[in-house]
Amino acid sequence: MSNEVTETEPIIQYVDGRDGSESAGCVKNMCNPRKFFYRYFALIFMCLLSFGSYFCYDNPAALQDNFKKDLKISTSTFTQFYAYYSWPNVVLCFLGGYLIDRVFGIRLGTIIFSSMVFTGQIVFGLGAYFNHIWLMNAGRFIFGIGGESLAVAQNTYAVAWFMGKELNLVFGLQLSIARLGSTVNMIVMTPIYDAIGKSGKSGYECLGTALLIASATCLFSLICGIILGFLDKRRTHII
Repeated sequence: MSNEVTETEPIIQYVDGRDGSESAGCVKNMCNPRKFFYRYFALIFMCLLSFGSYFCYDNPAALQDNFKKDLKISTSTFTQFYAYYSWPNVVLCFLGGYLIDRVFGIRLGTIIFSSMVFTGQIVFGLGAYFNHIWLMNAGRFIFGIGGESLAVAQNTYAVAWFMGKELNLVFGLQLSIARLGSTVNMIVMTPIYDAIGKSGKSGYECLGTALLIASATCLFSLICGIILGFLDKRRTHII
């Protein structure tokens, strides 16, 4: 009986974070869901969930002149890229919230909607690369289905993990990181497009390649969603 107590005691001490080891304290706080540091470590991924979505949402605005020139489209056709994003969200934000609450759950819902954002951007980029406007509109439609529903999932995570005065801080940080995505997009997309043009591509192929490169930010957000789901699952099992 004494041997069994000796074997299990270190595990209990590790989970509770009371083994007295100062050198490993920071790592244990990060891995211990009972510590506040664990929540703020997860907050990093929580904020980055929407970075890719906001970055790619304004790709057309950052490259507006290039869109019109390379695709030979009018202003009306250009604005449809935003219309196809907005139309599904007239009703699908409500549906997305319902699916998170009743069907998918927050973890699976976040991964599904992040995947739709990534898929939509890929389709949008391929449509530009092959100069198919209908395919680009389809990509923006898929992107829109996932984009705003992902914001719902992000807010659901915030409410589940934080409360009181912390919650206002979390909402503010999430919004700041989202707007950072839009700002970075406006800064870097033109240099990316110009660099691709110098490599030999031109016209709609250059534009499509730039949009496909931008999709890497959506993949990054998807990875953050997967990591956050793992952290949330561990937190639920231990607390």
